Amino acid sequence: MKIKHTRRSVAAATIGIAALAAAGCTTVGAGDGGDAGSGDDDGKYRIVTVSKVEGITWFQRMSEGVDMFNDEYSDEVEAYQTGPDSGDPAQQVQIVEDLIAQQVDAIIVVPNDVLGIAPVLERAREAGIIVGVTEATQLVGTDSIDYDVEAFYNAEFGAGFGQQLTEAMNCEGEYATSVGLLTSESHMEWLAAANEYIAENCPDMVNVSPTPYENENDDQVSRDLAEEILSAYPDLGGYLATTPSGGSGMASALRDKGRQDVQVVALTLPSVAGPDLEEGYMFAGQGWDPAGWGWALNDVALRMLKGEDVATGTDLGWPGYEEVVVDGQLIIGNDIQQYYPGDFADGDYPF
Repeated sequence: MKIKHTRRSVAAATIGIAALAAAGCTTVGAGDGGDAGSGDDDGKYRIVTVSKVEGITWFQRMSEGVDMFNDEYSDEVEAYQTGPDSGDPAQQVQIVEDLIAQQVDAIIVVPNDVLGIAPVLERAREAGIIVGVTEATQLVGTDSIDYDVEAFYNAEFGAGFGQQLTEAMNCEGEYATSVGLLTSESHMEWLAAANEYIAENCPDMVNVSPTPYENENDDQVSRDLAEEILSAYPDLGGYLATTPSGGSGMASALRDKGRQDVQVVALTLPSVAGPDLEEGYMFAGQGWDPAGWGWALNDVALRMLKGEDVATGTDLGWPGYEEVVVDGQLIIGNDIQQYYPGDFADGDYPF
C-alpha cells in the first residue's frame, strides 16, 4: 500500500492546560466554577464525541476509534460517539445543548458549521466542560474551545489533492469540485490549497466550479450531483471531491455510463475507494484514519481532565499521532495517506 506521510517543520512549542485553554485556567474545571473534571457518579469521566453525520462510513470508522479508546480506559472514562442524522448544523447545535444539560465532562465536535456552533461551544466551556474540536482551526485562539486536534496541516493536505489531479489530467482540461458544505472549514481550506497548486503548476487547467458544489456528505445527493455535473460539462476531464460520498458518487455515475474519461480524485477510505481505484473509475484518493482521529481527540480530553500536559513530541497513542506538534490550542498530527490503483488489489483494506 502506498502511503505518503509528510510533515511541515514548525517551531517547537509546549503547552499545558493553561496554554491550551483560552480562558487561561491552570487546572481543568477550576476556572468559572464548572464541574468538568469531577467525573460521573461512578468516578468516570464522560467524554462525548459529536460527528458531522452518523451512519456514514467515515464516521462509523471514527466511532471505532472512540470505542477502542473507551475499552482501553474503561476504568477511567465513559466515552462514546453520537451525532445528527444529516449534515444539518442546527441538529448538531441541539446535541451539544443536550450534552451541556447532561453535565458531561468533555465534548468533542467535528462541526458542520464552524462559526455557527461557536456560541454553544463557548457556553459549554462556561459550564466547566472541556471542549475539543477538529476541522475547526477558525476557533483556535477563541473562548469557544480548549483544543483542536488536526491530522495534518490543511494546506499541505489540499496541495496533495492538487498534485493528484494535475497528475491525473496531465495538466490540461476542465475540472469540477465539490465539498460537503460551504460552511465546512476544512473542506474549503483543502480545496483552496488544491486550486492554488493547480493554478501555479498547470495554468491550462480550468476550474468550471469556482464556487464548489455541495454534496452534503450524502451518497444519494453525491450521485445526483455527479449526473448533473456530467450533463452540464460534456468535456469534463477531472473531478475533485473533499468527501468520500462525493468521490464514490462520481465513480458510480461513470461506472453506469461505462466512462473512464473523467479523472476522479477524492477524500476517501481504502475500503470505500478500493474497487473504484482498481477498476479505473477513480484515479487516486487521499485521507487519514478516522479511528486514530477519534482516539487522539479523546486522548487529549482525558489528559486535560486529569490535569496533564500536552506538549510538542507527546505521543497520543495512535500511528500518525506519536509525536504531535503543538502551537497554542492547535495540536497537529502526521497522518496524510494517499491511495492509488494497485494498493489494494487483493481486497485487503486496512480500514
